[in-house]
Amino acid sequence: MDTDKDIYILGIESSCDETACSIVKNGREIVSNIIASQADFHEEYGGVVPELASRMHVDAVYPCIEDALKKAVMTLSDIDAVAVTYGPGLVGALLVGLSAAKGICAGAGLPLVGVNHLHGHICANYLSFPELEPPFLCLCVSGGNTQIVEVTSYTDLRILGRTRDDAAGEAIDKIARVIGLGYPGGPKMDKAGQGGDITRYSFSTAHLGDSLDFSFSGIKTSALNLINEMKMKGEEIDIKDFTASYQYHLATVLSKNTIKACKQTGIKKVCLAGGVSANSFLREVFDKESRKHGIELYYPKLGLCTDNAAMIASAGYFEYINGTRHGLDLNAVPSLKLDKG
Repeated sequence: MDTDKDIYILGIESSCDETACSIVKNGREIVSNIIASQADFHEEYGGVVPELASRMHVDAVYPCIEDALKKAVMTLSDIDAVAVTYGPGLVGALLVGLSAAKGICAGAGLPLVGVNHLHGHICANYLSFPELEPPFLCLCVSGGNTQIVEVTSYTDLRILGRTRDDAAGEAIDKIARVIGLGYPGGPKMDKAGQGGDITRYSFSTAHLGDSLDFSFSGIKTSALNLINEMKMKGEEIDIKDFTASYQYHLATVLSKNTIKACKQTGIKKVCLAGGVSANSFLREVFDKESRKHGIELYYPKLGLCTDNAAMIASAGYFEYINGTRHGLDLNAVPSLKLDKG
């Protein structure tokens, strides 16, 4: 392949409640980035309703594609390949993006590149830091996944540690609902905890020895028990201090294992990825710990932490130049794993 030629990838993302399309040049430069969010719609239900999400993707996917091309002042003849998320995610939602991508590829004669959604989150760092290169470790943390990943090349990924139960984002969302913050729990809890006392409330932590795995069910249960105990005693929870303490505790657990992974691998470069990487408490703890341990730290711009198609196009670019191609029989894989081993 002629690597001197600029390569433009059209990315499509529809794994959950964001319909998105983006065009990215050479894996690192965003040409256009369109997102149609459903968050406000699902807020009244307290979470994403899969069937409704799928229907909204159907309405939004082609307008997003048209807007992305229009903003880039490009046509499909300028595109080298189409990258699309095929997992993990909600099966109905994934199928909408896949169907659109297949239709484009069939009609325009373009190669199809299926992308793992989590690989996309990792690649969001390349869009924010064009000079960033592997190897590095990446803490991929979201509502559905929490993993420490060794990124040995642009397409070779190895999971070093993962959650054994709840994802960190799930632990945040659950408590946010219980204390009345609603959906989406992550940004609402982050906002609620600003200026709060991070030491006022304590929570239990699972001790897993030398393992790099996580366990958040105990932390979540500890928080729920504390809430119930205070209610039974007629005591009022200070929401600001409670959410600050809880998020700081989660961030500390995440940072400890990531630092441990750095020591075990000898890699001193760390990236954050996924929706929870936008959390200000997580960033503050990682900023502090990375300086303390002499680690290079990267995290995406806030707009690239949550689901978007630019990250899918970026991951698609690296898969494309590595020779990855998928047939039009590519199907959605709701529980798709990140590592290929």
